[in-house]
Amino acid sequence: MRHRLGAHESISGGLSWAIERGYAVGADVIQIFTKSNHQWSGGTYESADIELFRARAVETGIEVVASHASYLINLASPDRSLRRKSVAALVDEIARCDQLGIPNLVIHPGAHVGSGETAGLRAIVRSLNEALSRTDAGVCVCLESTAGQGSTLGYCLEHLSQILNEANSATATRLGVCLDTCHLFAAGYDLRDPDRCETTIGDIIRLVGSAQLKVIHLNDSQGTLGSRKDRHAHIGGGELGLTGFENVLRDDRLAAVPMILETPKEEDLVEDLLNLLLLRSLVDE
Repeated sequence: MRHRLGAHESISGGLSWAIERGYAVGADVIQIFTKSNHQWSGGTYESADIELFRARAVETGIEVVASHASYLINLASPDRSLRRKSVAALVDEIARCDQLGIPNLVIHPGAHVGSGETAGLRAIVRSLNEALSRTDAGVCVCLESTAGQGSTLGYCLEHLSQILNEANSATATRLGVCLDTCHLFAAGYDLRDPDRCETTIGDIIRLVGSAQLKVIHLNDSQGTLGSRKDRHAHIGGGELGLTGFENVLRDDRLAAVPMILETPKEEDLVEDLLNLLLLRSLVDE
């Protein structure tokens, strides 16, 4: 099975430009922001822009597999006002994905900001139940594994499993998971060692479920194993190294999951092109 590999691409200049950028670097799939990732809300789309976006996706064969939610959202916040604002922003993000036909919305679970992990995880479950009860869109909200920087939750697989298991029955069917190789490594999961990587993937399947695993972010890590630092590096240019990506790419249990780069790049996108070529060489050897 050919892996579906791609990158996060900018919508600068218009929605369809993300498709063009993905096509230029040879991507099979892309992820986008549907608005500025540092704003709570954004403007509306013109119908012509939506039609062009969808048409170019069909014409180029680029599949828009996910959008990433705003970094401002914190579903675990102990501040009630901020949590309400976060829930409202999540509802808006879901509506945007639904309008554009994007099946998955990736979101960071949240940070407890001193309230403690138990309280933070409960707040995330309440927030997700509330947000999803306010929309019937067929969009899957994907909780991203985190590096564990600061008070962020979701740095261990058990956190993700707990959230999925404690969500109400109607909500749970609309939740999924996005794994990030940099975050997993920084959180202490050593993907470089073949046996440990195999065990970690087995734990993912056991705790999360293969059906719930919707997207994988492929990023190397500037930080060392267990550093809890969320610092992305180019493929093979960080502490994870090429061996880690070989282990991930060659595990058949992950072969059907779309994989997205979130590595640094300039406007000419050469870095995306080179990273994708390198990843494909690891599988084609």
